[in-house]
Amino acid sequence: MDIKHFLQFSDFDFDDYEYLIERTKLIKKKFKNYETYHPLSDRSLVMVFEKNSTRTRLSFEAGMYQLGGDAIYLNALNSQLGRGESVEDTAQVISRMCDIIVVRTFGQEIIEKFALNSRVPVINGLTNEHHPCQVFADIFTFLEHRGSIFEKKVAWVGDANNMLYSWLQAAQIFGFHVHVSTPCGYEINSKIISKNNNWFSIFLDPSDACDGVDLVTTDVWTSMGYEKENKERLKAFDGWIVDKQKMLRAKKNALFMHCLPAHRGEEVSADVIDGHQSVVWEEAENRLNVQKALMEYLVLGRIK
Repeated sequence: MDIKHFLQFSDFDFDDYEYLIERTKLIKKKFKNYETYHPLSDRSLVMVFEKNSTRTRLSFEAGMYQLGGDAIYLNALNSQLGRGESVEDTAQVISRMCDIIVVRTFGQEIIEKFALNSRVPVINGLTNEHHPCQVFADIFTFLEHRGSIFEKKVAWVGDANNMLYSWLQAAQIFGFHVHVSTPCGYEINSKIISKNNNWFSIFLDPSDACDGVDLVTTDVWTSMGYEKENKERLKAFDGWIVDKQKMLRAKKNALFMHCLPAHRGEEVSADVIDGHQSVVWEEAENRLNVQKALMEYLVLGRIK
């Protein structure tokens, strides 16, 4: 079987996602009903992380165990990557000793190079440019709560980061529209998005971006790797907090999402993230469920 990787959201088409959504529903139901399901028995996952993680590591590690396999965690400090071994050599070695790999790193070019030299499927656990697993979990969470996301409106308030770029790719595939509001100096990088992406609109005022939307989502203002810019960013993002007033501009039944970790009082107010419209905990839990379906698919192909 040809090796299939999941390095950015656009690597799969709508048909792939339809299949994965149905598998996620089934696998989640089995897990909730305490039904043993071990399709990946005697298979192993290696997680190569150059960035810290809570949800990504836990969801993949627990997910692989729940599917009957084993998970091995490596980071730059306890592997030869931290001593200068090339990405190409690392990928060649690791992929000969396992069945699937998750890479969490900095530039997208690193994971692309890793996948090019891997003999097994590679999953993007986060890069500076893309975070496809998180956005897939977000869309699945929306489907659970509100049904189809087709022709819905999603507001992105905050930094033009990896989450936003994955949302924009998802909008093209699932047919929804993204209202984007970023502060001056933190706009979308046109080199990262598709030139024919007509699935988003730019709003200078973050409150206007929330007007009439079905979902409001945001992320921390200072992503990993940009900590030195924190003070500058806090000033630039003044007014971009998702608060009660902005949520009132959205539809009455609009959901609020955040990929976490969250800084209450910065990108989101406490009454929003802890309020009745927030689904952040279900969103976090669904990382486990969608990634179990994803690993099953990449290792075994479609199960009839």
